[in-house]
Amino acid sequence: MNLLTVENISKSYGELVLFDNLSFGINKDQKIALIAKNGTGKTSILNILSGADTPDSGQVNYRKSTRVSFLAQEPVMDPKLTVEETIFASDNEILKVLENYEKALLNPDDADAYQKAFEAMDRFEAWDFETQYKQILSKLKLEDLDATVGKLSGGQKKRLALANALINKPDLLILDEPTNHLDLEMIEWLEEFFAKENMTLFMVTHDRFFLERVCNEIIELENGKLYPYKGNYSYYLEKKEARIEQEAVEQHKTELLFKKELDWMRRQPKARTTKSKSRIDDFAVIKDKASQRRKDHQVQLELNMERMGSKILELHKISKSFPDKPILNKFEYVFQKGERIGIIGKNGTGKSTFLNILSGQDQPDSGKVIVGDTIKFGYYTQKGIEIKPGQKVIDVIREFGDYIPLMKGRQISAQQLLERFLFDRKKQYDFVDKLSGGERKRLYLCTILIQNPNFLILDEPTNDLDIVTLNVLESFLMDFQGCLMVVSHDRYFMDKIVDHLFVFRGDAVVEDFPGNYSDYRAYEDSQIQEKREHKEVQSNTKTSWKEPDASPKISYADQQEYKKLEREIQKLEKEKVNLQDKFTDSSLSGDDIKNLSIELKEVTDAIETKTERWFELSALMED
Repeated sequence: MNLLTVENISKSYGELVLFDNLSFGINKDQKIALIAKNGTGKTSILNILSGADTPDSGQVNYRKSTRVSFLAQEPVMDPKLTVEETIFASDNEILKVLENYEKALLNPDDADAYQKAFEAMDRFEAWDFETQYKQILSKLKLEDLDATVGKLSGGQKKRLALANALINKPDLLILDEPTNHLDLEMIEWLEEFFAKENMTLFMVTHDRFFLERVCNEIIELENGKLYPYKGNYSYYLEKKEARIEQEAVEQHKTELLFKKELDWMRRQPKARTTKSKSRIDDFAVIKDKASQRRKDHQVQLELNMERMGSKILELHKISKSFPDKPILNKFEYVFQKGERIGIIGKNGTGKSTFLNILSGQDQPDSGKVIVGDTIKFGYYTQKGIEIKPGQKVIDVIREFGDYIPLMKGRQISAQQLLERFLFDRKKQYDFVDKLSGGERKRLYLCTILIQNPNFLILDEPTNDLDIVTLNVLESFLMDFQGCLMVVSHDRYFMDKIVDHLFVFRGDAVVEDFPGNYSDYRAYEDSQIQEKREHKEVQSNTKTSWKEPDASPKISYADQQEYKKLEREIQKLEKEKVNLQDKFTDSSLSGDDIKNLSIELKEVTDAIETKTERWFELSALMED
């Protein structure tokens, strides 16, 4: 059953044409994701579908009586209303029944009103709805129903708008970045919710795990055309690659035909027959096709990095708390070269505070933060870029210099760098305040990386970035030789770039897990299953991958640590050989030899420590 039909819609802003003559439909039970690069009109399409905007031409036709809910990136709500009043402000009939019942409970003396409200709950079968309504609010951490909207944070407002959209149970739910401002637990709950509910979805999201698990169709907007893929994210990647290969074959054939026709055109006499004129017209069409090229701009992030010394960053008995909220309690950690750590935990457990302490933007209540002399931080915060009135894109980059150093002694201009960040020459002279949210994030990321940091701290770097930019960023981070600390709810992103996790449990409990996010989820699921199978173990018993298991069988976490140690020892052995080779250089000064000796001893000690632990785990695996 068709719920919505889009016919030949177009949208422009001045000379900028976002899209032209787009057509598609949405049928009942479809869960569709729209994928496109930042700045190509994804949010504009959602606004047109929701009625928040109108196309320059074309039309959107809804099936009669179709109920639609729209989750915007920045929801607009009455700041004077409470959370509960905002929810009950909906025109959903069952919500009105539920509101009357809630009021009747507060006035038990009015027996007639209570009886009418009770009967209405029965008549509309609102009891299950009430249970689900309260569950949604609980899962999205909106327990304080009396809080006014004006006092909520941006993340709380987004979660309230999402709760509103879900509670209304629309026929069609339109979502713009639904996972932004949700922690991992909330995202996984939302995935399960959509899997169970028969809800038709049309969304824009960069969360590839979410795309994989929720969507059954993907529409890609590329170079002004729509390409539908009847499957999830994995299917989309497979079929898109096949499409690109086919286009490359067709392009090659067209170029060969163009050369043949060009040769014919050059050999033609001045007098031409009707048939030859037709061929000339065909030649013009072939020429246009042959001149087309795929616009797959790739960000090439090969920036030069400051050299790192032996001392990186040390945290000694760090404590931090806010009123009634402990964040850290005598936390200790010594960072090693090339460490890649992801941080996960529920909202409010102190992840961003921890990053601020690392970067020196906040101070611990007690303890010491010791930063190595050679360490240069690059800190990408959630605040984003600071927009200055009248500033253009090129001006932002030129604040850091006209030329940027690259690896192997090369350099590029500020203009060339922006082109690599997908800003063409025309876009470089746009005003920053005219950029889309994703384009601003991309520009901000550029300003962080061009300063050549060797310790990158990224707080939710994937928010509002399109999938093309995400893939490029991941490629860069995989090659980044410095230290990396990342807070992100993008599980796909975390799986690719981190080696281990700091898990913020709350109440100042921070645990170091040896593996990426998928490893962690598998471990947590195995713990849940183990508790179910061993009911005799008390429910409040705390388990930790740091504590040895009573049974001789090696745990999943130990297996992951064993594999990680093998990789680390192999890497350290190579580093040791490289250091030993450097001693053969006859031009070394006394200080150089001394520094190399210290570095070699550190590497040798690390190999011995890790090898000893490897043997311990190896023995457990043989049991």
